[in-house]
Amino acid sequence: MATSRRGLLIGGAVVALGTIGYLNKPQARPHKPRKAGAVDYAGAQWVAAASANWRMADRPDDYRVDRVVIHVVQGSFDSALKTFQDPDNKAAAHYVVGKDGHIAQTVRELDVAFHAGNREYNERSVGIEHEGFVEEASSFTDAMYTSSARLTAAICARYRIAVDRTHIIGHLEVPGTDHTDPGPHWDWPRYISLVGAAGRA
Repeated sequence: MATSRRGLLIGGAVVALGTIGYLNKPQARPHKPRKAGAVDYAGAQWVAAASANWRMADRPDDYRVDRVVIHVVQGSFDSALKTFQDPDNKAAAHYVVGKDGHIAQTVRELDVAFHAGNREYNERSVGIEHEGFVEEASSFTDAMYTSSARLTAAICARYRIAVDRTHIIGHLEVPGTDHTDPGPHWDWPRYISLVGAAGRA
């Protein structure tokens, strides 16, 4: 390698010294291509959350995904979607599951949804919101459990997440949160069993 007052010889070419900083600076990588309205789970309805409620990313390339976080909205399916579409809310989960089993996706799994109340957990997890109330056992229907379990099984398969209570957690288990969902009426043994069965099917 030879140098002069005017330039630096690199691979047989003289490069102006003023460009050396540019050569050493990491270049911004463009985000993965996106298609408007695309969903990550077949059959889900796309209902975009406000852009203030999530952050563009390229998971799992930039953040490893190793958790699924289960939420309960304390309201209806429609109220959850309306909340996620409100930019003043500053929160959204990736999915919403209704009592009838219908699923809406509001944030791509590539991206970081602001759902867990903990930045590290937002970056490492997929959040699934459920219609209903933590204090009402009737909120959690057979159709909801079955549909949600299939969704979680697909997520676990995609990111090679273990189907267990270490990696499929409730919002109340996220460090630093004061939330209590999914609450005492969420049947964890049944849910984990359904996720496992869906993954094997």
